[in-house]
Amino acid sequence: MKETNWNDCLTNKSAKNITPDINRAESLIETANERISLIKEINEKNCNFVFEDYYTSILELLQAITFKKGYNVLNHVCLGFYLKDILQREDLYSLFDDLRFKRNSLTYYGSRMDYETAKQAIEKCRRLIKGLQ
Repeated sequence: MKETNWNDCLTNKSAKNITPDINRAESLIETANERISLIKEINEKNCNFVFEDYYTSILELLQAITFKKGYNVLNHVCLGFYLKDILQREDLYSLFDDLRFKRNSLTYYGSRMDYETAKQAIEKCRRLIKGLQ
């Protein structure tokens, strides 16, 4: 069954209760920050790769948040529902869901973004990261 909210994620075991793991969370935060710090410039040639790095950092930050709260979330959809249903951040959920769709198009369907679209997506990533901190 496809998840439609956080409760579905728990029921379907796409999100599992765990003992909060602060060390793992802090390590993920450090990795995300290091990944972002390595980005020096964005141009037409690297913009899709830069977007992927930002998106990966967002996943690491979201996983860190859920690990701290005692959840292991197994898919991107349920990370979004955690934002929307548990953290009550519809604004961040909307950003994340749009970015998730763009990332899936790029990763699974080979639909590269043009430079302007990628720059806008990267700016959304930055806003989302700021909202998570």
